[in-house]
Parts: sequence; structure tokens; C-alpha cells
Amino acid sequence: MEFLSKWQFELLLSGIHQVSSERNNVLHLAADQGHDELIRELYTSFRDKTLLSSPNSALDTPLHCAAMAGHEMAVSLLIQLAMDSGDQSILCCKNEAGDTALHLAARLGHGAAVEAMISAAPGLASEVNTAGLSPLYLAVMSKSAPAVRAITTRCSHASAAGPSSQNALHAAVFQGSEMVSLLLDWKPSGPSLASKADGTGSTPLHFASSDGDRSIVGAILRVAPHAVRMRDSAGLSALHVAARMGHTHVAEALMEACPDATELRDDRGGTFLHAAARGGHSRVVSFAMKKPTLRSLLNTHDGDGNTPLHLAVAACAPSVVEALMWRGELCADVMNNEGHTPLDLAARSTSFFSMLALVVTLATFGAQSQPQRRDHVEQWRGRDIAQGIEKMSDSLAVVGVLIATVTFTAANNVPGSYEQADGTAPDKRVFKGMAVLQEKILFQFFLILDSFALVTSVLAVILLVFGKASRSAGSWKSFAAALHCIWVSLVSMFIAFYAALAAVTSTEALYRIIYHVIYIGFALLYGTVVTLIVPVSTCTLWKALWCTVLKGRRNVLGRHLKQQYPVARAYAPHLILFMATNYVAIAGFVAVSILSEQAAREARHPGAPAPAPSSALLS
Repeated sequence: MEFLSKWQFELLLSGIHQVSSERNNVLHLAADQGHDELIRELYTSFRDKTLLSSPNSALDTPLHCAAMAGHEMAVSLLIQLAMDSGDQSILCCKNEAGDTALHLAARLGHGAAVEAMISAAPGLASEVNTAGLSPLYLAVMSKSAPAVRAITTRCSHASAAGPSSQNALHAAVFQGSEMVSLLLDWKPSGPSLASKADGTGSTPLHFASSDGDRSIVGAILRVAPHAVRMRDSAGLSALHVAARMGHTHVAEALMEACPDATELRDDRGGTFLHAAARGGHSRVVSFAMKKPTLRSLLNTHDGDGNTPLHLAVAACAPSVVEALMWRGELCADVMNNEGHTPLDLAARSTSFFSMLALVVTLATFGAQSQPQRRDHVEQWRGRDIAQGIEKMSDSLAVVGVLIATVTFTAANNVPGSYEQADGTAPDKRVFKGMAVLQEKILFQFFLILDSFALVTSVLAVILLVFGKASRSAGSWKSFAAALHCIWVSLVSMFIAFYAALAAVTSTEALYRIIYHVIYIGFALLYGTVVTLIVPVSTCTLWKALWCTVLKGRRNVLGRHLKQQYPVARAYAPHLILFMATNYVAIAGFVAVSILSEQAAREARHPGAPAPAPSSALLS
């Protein structure tokens, strides 16, 4: 043997039965390293069957070591030697975890080693270890398609057992469609796996529906369409699971395979629409509402008397509430078993903005609270709205002061510097200390915006200090006004900065870079704020403005909302004002872009007439 000198080989022969601290003999070491020639030489020289079955401290035989390392030649040789010795029980030896060599090879995804053992002893595929895991289940978990293919093609009655009464198909749905196809095509055992439930009553279809892969769901439905009606220990069908996870495409496939699955209820009496509403999945709700046959589920009660609308409100899901409320067939005043309407549940929301969105959306569509005397109605103050406003006021006041400081400094250190001496120009007289760019319209635009940012930031600080000092029930009004002022000052500072850079720069390429940097920054800021405070659509906002504010004295709903939820009544007007402010800001940004492009063209052609504004920067 080339890899061992003569004296080393003689030393190994003399110490063949010696063991290491982990009780590994030479055959264990050779198998672990894949030295199949050494294994053959050692066994041929001594013809001792105990070498093949000798366990180490973990009860692993040399075959276990070779299988664990994935050495196909060593595995094949050890199997051949065991069969030649007439003791095939060596192949079935288990270690202290109850694993055969096949378990180890399957767990680590050694497909060639698995095939070698299955070819010699197909019965090994029926063995389970101490944890109740079969080689097939372990092969699936290792994502080894060759190992799975070797077992399913050579063993028609292999065990597919997994933990908690799962089978290999439960695990395969998370490993991809190829693995699922291998198991479903396994005859005769494969198709039956789709109908077997684990310890919680969940079938592989439940697992696939929770994962959201429609191709896998479709493959299972083709061999076991009846699995759609199977329910777990909580009474949930696969359609319930898909709905609660928000997998619209999977829910659609399940409905197509079994239309009456929409009538299934869980142990709490809820339909799949209840599950979607509780999970806050508006797409599933919207999809269901497009089907006329499912609209009757809108007002369906579960065991606690809750409709899907109750559960959507309890889950703080304004998008689901909005999707449900736009359907005219919905009854928004239904009380549950505790006597609460959806509007009553909205006050329990722990999120301030979610509460506002829920109340505004429900009130917009005419939802009412539990009937009671108006003098018994308690005004909603929120669990910690006052404390939250007080804490935010300090931070916002600091922001306002910083903005005022920056804008004041910018006004006293204007772009382009100052005139250094008195003098005359062709059409004006120049005085020392005047701004060099005072005649440029972009500079004038900068001064206006900078002044506006200064005034609004100072006003915001005053409003915040006044609101914190007053500690009255209406302090939120000054806080809301201060928020508007802070936002206006920020936007004004953005555009003023852009105007200042455009006034002192004449390079068109630099214009475009500055434009995109500032535009992207503003878009990210606006998108973040809108995501946080505007969880309803623009159509709902305008409808809310009309229903709760603009109807005047005849607006009974608006009066009730003002009495119980004064903050919510002002929500829609303030949001619309916020959005209008941003439209004006965008217009100002576009105006500065057009003026900067004109200035760049005039700089390149000083004597040429100014061309018409281009829309290149607007695209």
C-alpha cells in the first residue's frame, strides 16, 4: 500500500485489536478515512468477524463510521465482507441512538452510501431509531434527492415515520416540489402519505398550505383531493391554515379542488374568512368577497358571536376592516356574545394610529357602538396617549430648535457669499454686504423657503411648549398643529437646500445627481411617515371627511364621534391636510428643478434667449 510504509503496516497488524480512548479499533479508523484497501487487507489477514461488528464507545461499528463519512467504496466493501462471513446481522447493528448505518448515511445525505446499503439489505429501510425516525424521513430532511430516490425505488414498504407521528411527506413539503414528487410517485405507499395526520391532526396538506407553495399543494391535491376536508385537532382545515397565513393563491387552489371546503368550521365555529380576518390578511378577504357565493360569510358568527369584522378590529388590521366595509352586504352593528360591536372593540387597540384608522373607517361606513345613554359615554383618552404626547413633545421641540438654528444660520451665510465693495453694474448699483446672487430667482426661492422653514419650526416649538404646559384635554390639538409645522419646516428645508445648490452650480450632470439624491431622500421620508400614520386608502379618507366633518349640524354620526372619539374625528382632516402639504412640496420641488435647468442652459449660452422649460427632470 503506497500510503503506508512497511513498518507502519506491520505495526498496525500487531496492534489490530488495540483500541483508542473512544474504543475505536484500526478498522473503525480505516472506515472513517475511506481506506477500503486497508480494510480488505486487514480482514483478509485475520479473518476475524468480530472486527466487523466491534462497537466503539458510541456503539458505532466500522460500517457506521464509513456510512457517516459517506465513503461508498468502504461501505460496499464492509457490506460484502459481512455477507461473505454469513453474519448479515452486522448490517442491522444500532448505536446508542438506535441508528443503523443507513440512518447515518441518510441523515447526512450520502446518496451513494444509502443506495449501496439498500441494495444489499432492503429491510434496513423499515428500521426506526430511538427517536422514531426512519431513514426515509432523515433522507428527506437532508435534502438528498438521490438518497430518497434510492429508498423509494428499491423499497416498496419502507418506513416513512418521523417525529410526533409525522411522515416523510410532512417534511418534504418544505424541501421543494422535487422531493414531494419522489414521495407521491412512490408506489404503493406514497399516495397514502398525503392522508396521514401527525400528532396534532395535521396532514401534509396542512403543512403545505401553511408554507404557501401552490405547486406542492396542487401535487398533493391530485393524489388526495379528500385531504381538503380533513381537520386538525383544533378543527382547522387546510383552507383555514392558508387563510390565516395569507396565502391567497393557495386558498384559491383549495377552493377550486373542493368548493364546499368554504363551509368548514373550526372548533370555535369560525370559517376560513374568520381566520383571514384574525390574521389581518386583506388579500384573502378581498379575494373571497369577489365570489358571490361567499358573501354570505360576511355576517357569519363564530362560537363567540364574532363576525369577521369583529376579529379584524380585534387584530388591529385596518386594511381588512376597510376591505370588509366596502362591501355593502356587511352589517357593521352586529354585537357578539359579550354585547360589543366592532366599534366598541376598536377602543381596545394598543396602537394609537391603528385605533384612529379603525374608528375612522368604521364610523365612515355608519358603524355604531353599543346603544347607551349619551351622558354615560366615556370619552376615549387612550391608555397612554397623554404620556406619549408629553414624551414626544420634548423630542419634537429639540428637532424644531435644530431646524430653526440651521435655517437661521443659512440665512446669515447665504450661498454665493456677499459683495466685498460698493460698485455699479450695467443695470443696478451694488452695495457692500449685499448677496452676490440676489438677482437670481433660485436664490430668491431659497430665501423664501428658508424663511418659511424658520417661522414654522419656531411656531412648532411654541405650540409644543404650550401644549405640554397646559395639560388640558385638548392638548392633542396643539400637538397635531405642531406636527404639521415640523413637517412643513422639514420639507421647506429640503427644497431650500436644493435651491441653494442649484443657484451656485452650473453643471447639468451635477444638477441631475443632486435632484435624484434629494428626491429619493424625500420619497423615503414621505413613504415611511405615510406607512406609519396612513393605514387606510385615500378614498376612505375623503369619505370619512365628508361623513364625519362636512355634513355639518345634520351629521349625527360626526357628533357622536366627536363626543366619544374627538381625536379620531380630526384624523381625516389632518391626514388630508398632510397629503395636501406634500403635493404642494412636490410642486415646489418640480419648480426648482425647472428653474435650475433653465439656469444651466443660460449659463451655457449667455446671449441666447431662455428656452421653454423642459420636462426631462420630471420623468
